[in-house]
Amino acid sequence: MINHTGIAAVLMSSARSIIVALCLAAATPAAATEGQDSPSVIGAIELWLVANFDLEPATRSPDLAKVAPARLVEIRYGPASSVSPGAVMGAYDKASHTIYLSETWDGRTPEQLSVLVHEMVHHLQASNETRFACPAERERLAYRAQDEWLRLFGLDLEAAFGINAATVLVATVCTH
Repeated sequence: MINHTGIAAVLMSSARSIIVALCLAAATPAAATEGQDSPSVIGAIELWLVANFDLEPATRSPDLAKVAPARLVEIRYGPASSVSPGAVMGAYDKASHTIYLSETWDGRTPEQLSVLVHEMVHHLQASNETRFACPAERERLAYRAQDEWLRLFGLDLEAAFGINAATVLVATVCTH
């Protein structure tokens, strides 16, 4: 007996992956010059986030900067942090509207693009002045969007980064 529900789910997942891949293939690099007809990768990711996660479009595009892994840790946790370089793949600075990515980031894999998806959630949250009970709470949607992005390509947070549901829960709960 053929399981039509399972076949339909596989076809829908494959169709979503193909659509996302085609949109990104048509997108110009994030630092493209003005006046281009095709959207930037940032624009394509923003459209996907707005369409799928009840987020409002940003009032402006974020700046992108590539920095050394040690600098990413400093941006995310402060200069006195003992977190090892390489543990942080991206960070968002609300004051400067800047997404910081590792200097090795080139956006050529779903995993690398998922880091940009995660940080774009923070940019959209900041742009729309979304309020949270604590800083950890803002991570909940960012991890969910990143995981759903990865699932478009047959991956998930655990397979791609070793981040399981328990880790996400601990990282996103307010402890005060």
